[in-house]
Amino acid sequence: MNKKMVSVAFAMSLAVGACTGQKEELSSAAKITATPASPASAITELSSAEEIRKSAYDIATRSGTWQLAQLGNLTYIPESHRAKSENAKFWIQAVLYIGLTKWTEVSNNPEFMAHLEKMAKDEEYSLLTERPYHADDHTIGQTYLWLTERTGNQDAYKPTQEHFDWILANKPTVGLELLASTSSGSGKVHNEGNCQLRWCWADALFMAPRTWLKLSNITGDPKYFEYADSEFWAAADYLFSDEYGLFYRDSRYFDMKSDNGEPVFWGRGNGWVFAAIPLIIDDLPEDHPSRPRYIELYKKNAAALLKLQTEEGYWPASLRDPDKVKTPELSGTGFITYGLAWGVNNGLLTDPESKEIVEKGWAAITRAISEDGRVNWVQHVGKSPDPVSKTDSQLYGTGAVLLAAAEMAKWQ
Repeated sequence: MNKKMVSVAFAMSLAVGACTGQKEELSSAAKITATPASPASAITELSSAEEIRKSAYDIATRSGTWQLAQLGNLTYIPESHRAKSENAKFWIQAVLYIGLTKWTEVSNNPEFMAHLEKMAKDEEYSLLTERPYHADDHTIGQTYLWLTERTGNQDAYKPTQEHFDWILANKPTVGLELLASTSSGSGKVHNEGNCQLRWCWADALFMAPRTWLKLSNITGDPKYFEYADSEFWAAADYLFSDEYGLFYRDSRYFDMKSDNGEPVFWGRGNGWVFAAIPLIIDDLPEDHPSRPRYIELYKKNAAALLKLQTEEGYWPASLRDPDKVKTPELSGTGFITYGLAWGVNNGLLTDPESKEIVEKGWAAITRAISEDGRVNWVQHVGKSPDPVSKTDSQLYGTGAVLLAAAEMAKWQ
């Protein structure tokens, strides 16, 4: 069902007053280097728009093909997260598919489309249910619902609808503070308190809200996104820093300082939210009452991120402290480049400097892709700015590259 058909039904009581950001100049960025990609795809910020578009098709095809070919052989991933990475329903692999869906919209690649359809059917279009509220376990629903939108497959969304109907009948009422090391009582919400029954950490805003939005668009029932919209803004208002224009990963970071005395803003954590906002806006009905608020948040977050690119074109793992981790980090860089490129392509970022920053970010991404398509320099699963090695690679890193490529393929 067309998303515009349900827009008038989405009634909201919106709190006024989003974040007003103070923009600060940052310390000079640490120099970052990476092994260049093959000459055919290595791009510089001086490359023409046509060369950039060609490189997007090359990079996306090679990286997507390489990553899908590795799904049965993930031995390069640390054992601690290998089993979860092998599970298509778990967020690690589900983020790859979000990137793959956006790239398939641009390229109509039949092999990628066939994989998406087969994967979803093999998984019986179902979500993980051990943690029914957990945002991570709702991520794969974005691909299932995308398949309904793309192919008309009505079976693809029904398990998600049943799951979300249960949540709406049993809405969580916990707070958003994430604790250091306490049990939830049930023992099923990690060891950080029970706030993860809601969206109390930055990553969650990428994982879950868009699934709820797509379900409203497909079913014509506004109740799903009414819930998600309310929960998104509860979390965003809680985690967004007015002073820095960035998102704290969770409440534990509000007063945390890095080794160099800077506040800790995780690169990928901000990348999660900054990529989520365009994905949500693209799916929102044009006249939805929350649309201007998402756009305003996008602009404030973009203004801060535009100042934080390193000399070599990456965004550091610790955004305010580039000396903390001096190597490239591709997942955060991919998500941020995607978000900024989307802003340029959609007329929200119109100044020449923004365009130059995007091109510099894309050039950095192309240098970090191996000739066979492997996405290097991807920080492993975590929740803070951690060290990264060139050989570190993960499925969500490829998802981030595919998202960025989907916008760079439209570059003008």
